[in-house]
Amino acid sequence: VQLQASGGGLVQAGESLRLSCTASGLTFSNYNAGWFRQAPGKDREFVGAITWTGNTVYSDSAKGRFSISRDKAKKTVYLQTNSLKDGDTAVYYCAASRVVLSGIRYDSNYGFWGQGTQVTVSS
Repeated sequence: VQLQASGGGLVQAGESLRLSCTASGLTFSNYNAGWFRQAPGKDREFVGAITWTGNTVYSDSAKGRFSISRDKAKKTVYLQTNSLKDGDTAVYYCAASRVVLSGIRYDSNYGFWGQGTQVTVSS
């Protein structure tokens, strides 16, 4: 099983990035997909997730600025990040889980992880 995250980069505050997570080795459409991030010196935190049925859940910091979608045919989940701020600077990770919705915010419930992609927001 492999999850490949990509799309990170260096952007100015207020700009946007679209991160991608492509899976191989599992039937990704049957899994919930989550996005987490970890800033230097901080714990990994939940950003948002999309269930295998297409429902989305977001953290308070992501709500209204970020959106998650998936293309089942391409085995890919996307994280569209808009109006980026300094505080969004982190390594962003995608992960896959079959946990029920109530557990979707907790990284311990995810069994498969991508390698992370760096997002740096410059002001």
